[in-house]
Amino acid sequence: MKKTGFKISHTIIWTSSIVLGLLSSVPQLASRQFNGLEAAVNAGITAVFAVMMWYFNIYMLSGNGDKARKQTISYGKLLKSLLFGLVIMLGLAYLQQLILSHIDFGPVMLMVEVRGILINLVFYMFLNLLQQNYENQHVNMELERTRNDNLGAQYELLKQQVNPHFLFNSLNTLKAMVETGDQQSVDFILKLSNFYRYTLESRKLDLIHVKEEMEILEAYLFLQKARFDEGFTFNSTLDSKALETLIPPFTLQLLVENCLKHNIVSLQRPLKIRLYQEGEKIVVENQIQLKTGEAGSLGVGLKNIELRYSHLLDKQVEIINDSITFQIKLPIIYEHHHH
Repeated sequence: MKKTGFKISHTIIWTSSIVLGLLSSVPQLASRQFNGLEAAVNAGITAVFAVMMWYFNIYMLSGNGDKARKQTISYGKLLKSLLFGLVIMLGLAYLQQLILSHIDFGPVMLMVEVRGILINLVFYMFLNLLQQNYENQHVNMELERTRNDNLGAQYELLKQQVNPHFLFNSLNTLKAMVETGDQQSVDFILKLSNFYRYTLESRKLDLIHVKEEMEILEAYLFLQKARFDEGFTFNSTLDSKALETLIPPFTLQLLVENCLKHNIVSLQRPLKIRLYQEGEKIVVENQIQLKTGEAGSLGVGLKNIELRYSHLLDKQVEIINDSITFQIKLPIIYEHHHH
């Protein structure tokens, strides 16, 4: 991870240093023996020291490059900062003595050194905390970017899923129709061609209109009717408003495929599949007549849909199983919400 380092405004550095300088002169301002020159020199030295330590600590803490640092205080750098501050304050105290030669150097030097240590400690701890916070934010951003990239890749794989068993079964059905001279074989080929054309066109999109999804579903149902004949019925009561809403492509087709895959489909026990609107949900419903060994299975198609709704819209698909009917409730997506 390439990092540019945290930054602090020069205005903050200089303003805070001047304020510290003024605060250091407050005791002298309150003194009965106030000396303007002493107050000004004292304030100036404190401000200069603060500015120098700001920049020194920023340089030292920012000089990590791409090397990862532990989320703890570096005592080596703290010691280096304190030693540097002592040297600088000693030089400034000596300069103060040259300007104010009447002041006893010993006590003054001790006072300014203690003041310098306190100022330096505060600056270092503040900058260290700021640096750690910056690095934590940077790491979190990288993790979020990686997570989004992974989710995006997973979603692309989800969109490109086409059940190879469906193609295999469709070709077998077509073979049987051709061999028996079924006059609907040409229509079957056209519908199969349309279905895979929809697949190629729609898999590039995140959302399509429900009416477009119904075209995909109708092509799929025609192909399945050729295979199962009257083994299942499908009834849709969606109105024109519902058809203008949005849906992830192949959602309804996958749900109907899931119904046919996991339930008994026969002339003796026709599977009934319903599609209707219930409040702000589009519902796909079928009676439960599971094949042997299918108990507890939700199917790949349903898991695919749940992941797509979660990734794209942060919405949950509702699943209701009362052992008699099986319902999938899809949140309705309006076009203005999508945009």
